[in-house]
Amino acid sequence: MLLYMGSISLTQQLDYYSLVHDQLVQQLGSTPAQTHLANSLFLVVIGSNDLLDYFNKDSNVSKKYTPSQYVHLMASTLKQFIKRLYGLGARKFVVIGVGVIGCCPEQRMQNNDTSRCNEEANYWSTKYNIRLKSLLKELKLESHDLTHSYFATYRAMNALIRDPQSYGIVEIKEACCGLGTLNADMPCLPISNVCSNRSDYLFWDLYHPTEMVSHMFADLIYQGSPRFTLPVNVEHLVHM
Repeated sequence: MLLYMGSISLTQQLDYYSLVHDQLVQQLGSTPAQTHLANSLFLVVIGSNDLLDYFNKDSNVSKKYTPSQYVHLMASTLKQFIKRLYGLGARKFVVIGVGVIGCCPEQRMQNNDTSRCNEEANYWSTKYNIRLKSLLKELKLESHDLTHSYFATYRAMNALIRDPQSYGIVEIKEACCGLGTLNADMPCLPISNVCSNRSDYLFWDLYHPTEMVSHMFADLIYQGSPRFTLPVNVEHLVHM
């Protein structure tokens, strides 16, 4: 899919960061560089595209792994990624969980009844999030100076889907920008239809939330209660 063609692999991203790490050590010295990195926030936002790829109707990945195997592979790969970042000085992590991906317009289109979410995709999203929280606890036990803030995207998004009016949302199924059924036959392009009031919508395009919803989530990540950000929010994490 074109969605993934421009992505940079985790291994390559780590290699790039390793170069930055070495440059900081050269410029600042070893101890000041470590102090700087230990006080920096490392934002980890990953998993949604992997699961969307798996549950795409033309998926090749689903032919190689069962959902359980795939979720385990995602989590174990991420754990090694964070451990390597830790070895290169990272101590504070902001980790974003996977949202209710089965309810995005693209996944609704997988059903004959587009009013329904793809419940299988949602089920395995919750399973991945459970594994993600577990591995963060494991890492904390292995490295006591590692701290993190986990944002429960699924819980926040599900609250909005269940009671959209309370959040000022009118449309939770159809994308604001696109073409065809649910505006989900293709991505947001110059030829696409665009809704007149995007703040009424949960989804901007086939997959992504609108700017207003993203602002809601950003506020929760920074100042949210333990219902959504745990064990601490980012505001607290910064001062730890």
